[in-house]
Amino acid sequence: MEMEASYNWFLVVLSFLISVFGAFTGLQMTNGMKASGKKFSWGWITAAAFALGGGAIWTMHFIGMLAYQLPMDMGYDPWLTFLSLIVAVLAVGLGVATAVAGHLSWPRLLGAGVLTGLGVASMHYIGMAAMVMPGEMHYDQGLVAVSIGIALVAATVALWLAVNLKGTMQILLSAVVMAVAVCGMHYTGMVAMTMEHEPGAATNQVLGQGMAPMTMGLLVFCTSMVLLVLCLIASLSQLNQKMQEELGVLETNVTAPSN
Repeated sequence: MEMEASYNWFLVVLSFLISVFGAFTGLQMTNGMKASGKKFSWGWITAAAFALGGGAIWTMHFIGMLAYQLPMDMGYDPWLTFLSLIVAVLAVGLGVATAVAGHLSWPRLLGAGVLTGLGVASMHYIGMAAMVMPGEMHYDQGLVAVSIGIALVAATVALWLAVNLKGTMQILLSAVVMAVAVCGMHYTGMVAMTMEHEPGAATNQVLGQGMAPMTMGLLVFCTSMVLLVLCLIASLSQLNQKMQEELGVLETNVTAPSN
């Protein structure tokens, strides 16, 4: 019997805001790398990968999963959930590394976008498979293809923005655009799924294999917020240091003639 799903709209809005914050932080990290004078730094790339892949994409995905409500008890397989996080971070990290490693030509950008987009789509459907419940999932293949297409486009645009943006307002507006794309991919993938209840499944036995949604959700939210705030502080500190250095150079140039 097909189950009718509903959404907790507070969590839907929260997932979008988290995606904006994660995207803004990730773009600031790439901006911080450029401000540090390093064209390529694994430290900055790793931080950007966690901010974009772990915050803007994966945390948004998980909060969006919690917003999806069915008239049955649900849990989450912690190992598959963790695997989906690793896939998201690695895919974004490799994409960013590819984009900033040299001149961002169109072939390089498209290659990095495809790599990252497929990783993000894989993360989503691994995360869906982590749902533990007395039911069976079915997918509309057409909508699945649309969701993957959105992931590819969103990833390509995100990488271009990560390399080319500088101003804070540009980064903020771009973070909103990225969040719309990420949420569009996620909720398209959710619409592609239908759930059929299995009357013979032992609910308690099934749920005993996973972690309670609210427990997992609280852990994910708190951990992600702490990491994103730390990353944002680091990037803003680097940008502030760069500004102070430039002001010092300017003051030296202005006072030099009078000496």
